[in-house]
Amino acid sequence: MPASSGSAPAAAVALSPHREAFAQLKAGLDSRHQATLAARFAHSDPTLVSTGFEALDSALGGGLARGTIAVFEGDVSSGRTSVAARLLAAGTRGGFAAAIDDGTLYPPGFAAAGVSLERLLVMPVSDPLGAVRAADILLRSRAFAMTLMPAVVVKSTLWARLASLTHHAGALLLALGEQAGNELGYFASARVRFRIANVQWTDTFGPFSQLAGYEIHAQVIKNKRAAPGTDADISVHAA
Repeated sequence: MPASSGSAPAAAVALSPHREAFAQLKAGLDSRHQATLAARFAHSDPTLVSTGFEALDSALGGGLARGTIAVFEGDVSSGRTSVAARLLAAGTRGGFAAAIDDGTLYPPGFAAAGVSLERLLVMPVSDPLGAVRAADILLRSRAFAMTLMPAVVVKSTLWARLASLTHHAGALLLALGEQAGNELGYFASARVRFRIANVQWTDTFGPFSQLAGYEIHAQVIKNKRAAPGTDADISVHAA
């Protein structure tokens, strides 16, 4: 009996490295699970709209909330329109979407991104007030799950009205621009800033090289659903 009582602690000591390794493995799996949990539930949560990029959904706390205004910001060719096109593609798969065009949109590029142009209403406008009027009409119709518009600078009362219409329509109003003005920034529930991090080519540099894709860095600078300051790196393949 004395021998057995002395062997029990030795067995416990022998198992402790395995238990420590298991604990480390479990901690690693838990951290990965928590990082992607919100993005996975975004597909089943009817109140959220997936961006089509799991990493960005995770940074946003699951996606963009319906009934709110979101802003995609960044310089020209920063990748903001490419991500917006992915949202439009998802919106036109099972319903209708609208795009208010101030002359900067390129519908054939949307088609290459998977947008069903037969389900996309494009409204051309020539000035900021025209963009607001178009958004007002589209939101009041409640026929479009998502509306894309330029991030125009107008009075706060106009953005307040659009925010109210968006909320009652249960739609997503997505504004694109280099930077949101103070008025739009106040009423937006989410703001994401984009920049190109890397460009990929199909072959060596030269006259015959073609664009293969690019990597976009996204920074969430405002988010009412989760803490801002999160980042995401996403890849877009050229059509």
